Amino acid sequence: MSPFLKVTAALAVVAVGSTAIFAAKPTAHNAALTNAVASAHRSDANRARDKYRNPVQTLQFFGVKPNHKVVELWPGGGWYTEILAPYLAKDGSLIVAPPLARTDRIKTVLSANPAVFGKVQVATFPMVEGGTAVAPGSADVVLTFRNVHNWRFDGTDAAQSSFNAIFTMLKPGGVLGIVDHRLPEKMDTKLEEKSGYMKRSSILAYARKAGFKLAGESGINANPKDTHDWEKGVWTLPPVYRLGETDKTKYAAIGESDRLTMKFVKPKN
Repeated sequence: MSPFLKVTAALAVVAVGSTAIFAAKPTAHNAALTNAVASAHRSDANRARDKYRNPVQTLQFFGVKPNHKVVELWPGGGWYTEILAPYLAKDGSLIVAPPLARTDRIKTVLSANPAVFGKVQVATFPMVEGGTAVAPGSADVVLTFRNVHNWRFDGTDAAQSSFNAIFTMLKPGGVLGIVDHRLPEKMDTKLEEKSGYMKRSSILAYARKAGFKLAGESGINANPKDTHDWEKGVWTLPPVYRLGETDKTKYAAIGESDRLTMKFVKPKN
């Protein structure tokens, strides 16, 4: 195992080929996570993606507890939001923070089911005039799923600014959890500008420059069938299928992208 991999006491390491997967041992809040994932409000289409996104294992790896204040950055259509909202509703809190231009979209998603999303708050990321900021030093956990590549599309400075802002919103000792499409280190870094894939080394550099410490990595969302070199980038694969019906059966058999899962901590001192 590589020396940079660190494991907390709540995790077990399982070797699968050349990949080290951190498997969460059962804890008191595993049942709550399982119940949130199994909740009847989730659509069949979203449930079908659980085998690729592994929400229970992923959130357990990041150490998200029911009493945490969690910020989910750029929630998209709310796939993880619909799991986090009921999980945190009783003792914790959830803030979703899309870019300002997409706040109306996520508000529409939330308002459609107040029984599930009624306690979810909406902020803006990055913070701009007319938006709502996440208070500095207020979050226990910040999560973002497949978004670092989007920040990178706006340039390396924009990506670094995002990590800096996340560092500010977290409490000392707070956790940043990242899942993104993995670009192998041997491939051209310029592919980060258009493919949707990100190198581990690039994410690590942004995080460290912002002040974060790497706390662990997991192979739970890895997919060895993904060769990372598709004509239309990561969107060639499901669920987007950017090539339409062309070779759709082949891409369906590959499944969703190969993903890295990284956990960072804001130092207490």
